[in-house]
Amino acid sequence: MAVVSADLAGRTFMVTGGNTGIGRATAAGLARRGGRVYLACRSPDKGRAAVVDIVAATGNDAVAFLPLDLASLASVRQCAERFLALGEPLHVLINNAGVAGRRGITTDGFELTFGVNHLGHFALTAALLDRLAASAPARVVTVASDAHYQAPGVDFAAVRRPTASLTGMPEYAVSKLCNVLFSAELARRTAGRGITAYALHPGVVASDIWRRVPWPVRPLIKLRMLSPERGATTSLYCAASGSVAAASGRYYEDSHEREPSNSATADLARALWEHSQAWITA
Repeated sequence: MAVVSADLAGRTFMVTGGNTGIGRATAAGLARRGGRVYLACRSPDKGRAAVVDIVAATGNDAVAFLPLDLASLASVRQCAERFLALGEPLHVLINNAGVAGRRGITTDGFELTFGVNHLGHFALTAALLDRLAASAPARVVTVASDAHYQAPGVDFAAVRRPTASLTGMPEYAVSKLCNVLFSAELARRTAGRGITAYALHPGVVASDIWRRVPWPVRPLIKLRMLSPERGATTSLYCAASGSVAAASGRYYEDSHEREPSNSATADLARALWEHSQAWITA
């Protein structure tokens, strides 16, 4: 049985997409350090299997599964309600799950990648915000990407339509810009509530986010990618390091602060928040 560190004992974490890739490596890292960890993910079978594996690998049995489909705002609300009903604190929410290179539309009529990568996480965070504040000091960590540098802005009409590009990658870049904007605006709006927010680029990681890329291209593009464990390093840094405790709304790469895209303006962050808030309450 593994020896569990106690440095995160008494701290509760929720990791979206915690059953695979960076999310799973992040969840395992938190559990190994004594944290109580909830894996919020879409597949009950994969989620519960990941719980069993993480418990076995870390020796920490304070790991549990919560159903969450970020492409459905109803599912997001149900996930938040299930967690809130437990009456537990929430010290860190890690918005990790994501899709890339996919085309389509969500249950609620949003471009698929935007809906999963941004709007679902926006809705989840909003539903858990009071619990985070009550658990302060608390953090919200959002896994973005350096792909956000490729997005010139956010077309608020386009995100209400099915994916327009053939590859889905321009939409992915927009969704990642939204992650950065969301984190900055969340920091502004929660100032004084004991909540800090961070966005990060994990590196180019060989995770299941690329599962829709066709074989034989998929194994070739993954050859030079980082392992999920290496990719989880900055997520763990933002979630648990005392070095960033006084920072909020910043963007990180390789556990260091980095300037985000010039497109990540305060005005656009405010506009995204206002649109997102209206959409999840409509």
